Amino acid sequence: MHTTLPPAEACDRARAAKDARFDGLFFTAVRSTGIYCRPVCPAPTPKRHNITYYPTAAAAAAAGYRPCLRCRPELSPEALARGGEDVVQRALALVADGALQDASVDALAQRVGVGGRQLRRIFLAHTGATPLAVHTTRRLLLAKQLLTETALPVTQVALAAGFNSLRRFNAAFQEGCGMAPSAIRRQHGETPGNALTLRLGYRPPLDFAAMLAFLAKRAIPGIERVGEDRYERVLGPIDAPAWICVTAHASRPELSLQISDVDPRAIPDIVRRVRRIFDLDADLQEVHAAFKGEPLLAKAVRRRPGLRVPGGWDGFEVAVRAVLGQQVSVAGATTLARRLVDAHGEPVSVAHQTAEQTGLTRVFPTPQRLVDAPLESIGLPRSRAATLRSLARGVIDGRIDFDAGQRLDDFIARFTALPGIGPWTAQYVAMRALGHPDAFPAGDLVLQQVLGGATSGDGQRLSERATDARAQPWRPWRAYAVLQLWHLAGDDAAAKNERRKQADVVR
Repeated sequence: MHTTLPPAEACDRARAAKDARFDGLFFTAVRSTGIYCRPVCPAPTPKRHNITYYPTAAAAAAAGYRPCLRCRPELSPEALARGGEDVVQRALALVADGALQDASVDALAQRVGVGGRQLRRIFLAHTGATPLAVHTTRRLLLAKQLLTETALPVTQVALAAGFNSLRRFNAAFQEGCGMAPSAIRRQHGETPGNALTLRLGYRPPLDFAAMLAFLAKRAIPGIERVGEDRYERVLGPIDAPAWICVTAHASRPELSLQISDVDPRAIPDIVRRVRRIFDLDADLQEVHAAFKGEPLLAKAVRRRPGLRVPGGWDGFEVAVRAVLGQQVSVAGATTLARRLVDAHGEPVSVAHQTAEQTGLTRVFPTPQRLVDAPLESIGLPRSRAATLRSLARGVIDGRIDFDAGQRLDDFIARFTALPGIGPWTAQYVAMRALGHPDAFPAGDLVLQQVLGGATSGDGQRLSERATDARAQPWRPWRAYAVLQLWHLAGDDAAAKNERRKQADVVR
């Protein structure tokens, strides 16, 4: 069977070293205990002849193993969420978005352009489990995490995991985890407080400060707030809003997600969106390996080895923000976004808002709110206002969506068919809204200047075609190259300004 499992020798070394960089890339099943573990499990190392390696948690579960209570496989980052263009990657992204919650495997197969039997065969080859088994394992591991880390009643945990029947949830959890939900809760005790806090794991390194700085420049007042050590946001609906706060753990490769006043059924979607914003499922070892042959990128990676691709909370919001940013600075686009939200964003109920949540009072306007809105009143040129209305109309009538699992070329073609949308905007939206790892805005001025300076040495920027050609060896990870080159340019500009200031002082 061909799988994405690393070689056994690499798994042996990673397991012996408890190397967090391999977390989620394989799981260790121990025949003598009947459990499966993460590579970082703190339990005593089992004997090699008792071990079988599996590429996914779902594969280990399908083989009859139950998740370890010590290392908690539910905390592992995804192994295959950020791969290339092939069918299994797109289908896995759709499964992560809940595509099998209310639809069949055949419907999922149709969305990625293959037959149902073929999709099952591909999944078994690449993940060691069927699509339905992957979906089921994801649900049960989320339930296990909620039972372990929160005080949510079991009935609400069942709802959050996608079960409408408590009896079915209890039976599925007993079968998949080897114990009843109530037994997990008794082992870990009650979690105090009303706020719900979850641990979100990732494979190190992660430059959390750099990602916060990127998001801070683009934060929309009233909706989100970015501090030196946290990201905060208000979520709809307007009559029963929730608030989230994301911080980094001081010593573990994890982020902490705090959610207040949330409907439990919204938890999987919130977790998925936060993981996308901070790109927590990236395997930077694979990304950086693709950049070794490019001296400029190798230099950038040495400076910022934990840099990832910051995502956006909502695809439509990212797309609107990208259109607002056409031909203006980042600061100018943020000003326009604030005006847009003030004029057309709906205020949320703040009756139960805490002091920390003060100021987070609006949700982003929906396509329905913008499709006929007088957007010129916020200072937009007539042509750009028309583009935003066309974008809203395209989302409403289904011509444009931001669902996971789309082919990059298909999305770019549909998006650029809208008036006022060029390749740069489409690629930027694909990078941040779809989380597509190979999106590459070759028309970006900064990329052209950085690559041109490195190529010719005379500061001449490359053409769009030459920039695209230069990036071909970096596929399918060109979006990561974009972030590295943007930061490299910013770091170099900051260094030049500092040298200029010091020279002025000397003079």
